[in-house]
Amino acid sequence: MAILVYAEHDNVSLKSATLNVVAAAQAIGGDVHVLVAGQGAQAAADAAAKIAGVSKVLLADNAAYAHQLAENVSLLVANVGKGYSHILAAATSNGKNFLPRVAALLDVSQISEITKVISADTFERPIYAGNAIATVQSSDSVKVISVRGTGFDPVAATGGSAAIEAVAEADNAGKSTFVSEALAKSERPELSAARIVVSGGRGMGNGENFDTVLVPLVDKLGAAMGASRAAVDAGFVPNDLQVGQTGKIVAPDLYVAVGISGAIQHLAGMKDSKVIVAINKDEDAPIGAVADYFLVGDLFQIVPELTSKL
Repeated sequence: MAILVYAEHDNVSLKSATLNVVAAAQAIGGDVHVLVAGQGAQAAADAAAKIAGVSKVLLADNAAYAHQLAENVSLLVANVGKGYSHILAAATSNGKNFLPRVAALLDVSQISEITKVISADTFERPIYAGNAIATVQSSDSVKVISVRGTGFDPVAATGGSAAIEAVAEADNAGKSTFVSEALAKSERPELSAARIVVSGGRGMGNGENFDTVLVPLVDKLGAAMGASRAAVDAGFVPNDLQVGQTGKIVAPDLYVAVGISGAIQHLAGMKDSKVIVAINKDEDAPIGAVADYFLVGDLFQIVPELTSKL
């Protein structure tokens, strides 16, 4: 039994989510092969070959995959993956874009965002915003699975010595073209991979308070900054900072929630954090149910004082 893992990368280096997906593949059991699709992606393939436990790397280096358009990548993954027992990808925006297309092309069901492997055909996945866990068993010949990274500890990025094999085929669906992209640049860690996350909610009041009150704490801790959906919808911060069911799922070592009441949708995105600290003036706020430490009081006094003590 061989398992195909689709690598998340930027044509230069691997994204950390790939290491979590490889961990899930190893939990299933069998040879783990990693597919790197891109243009000028040899460096990413070299990094994939060093991942502990990977036995082979498939490199599809072609202009058709330069920007990893879902229409093109799905054709490649379906063609390469039909000889595997499992096809795994991270439940990122990229994985969610192309993996359902792969399942449709192979005429199988997709199993979304697994958090635990019970056996080679049985998995656990959260439903109802994480309030219930479903056990799903599949009899499909090829199991197409997205992996929630927070459910699996990443494997070591080094220690492997897999062979790299070129994939000659180039599938261009001709249905979409890349126009442009605008990347938000920040000195802070990437939100979904940061060890410490500080998030602000509606209680911050406005976007200026994020800059004057929250940013000093974020930078003092070397953290990534996040936000609740309420703060994003109010226009306080950009939506790429949103943590929650409809945002990014995070599980850092430390999560600090400032002025966040703890709606069920937000909790679904951060409740697996190792240590949760909440700062809120409402002692009955729902986030208190998951917080390890709950500071009740005015955040505009507590946060600057906390920052000054660090």
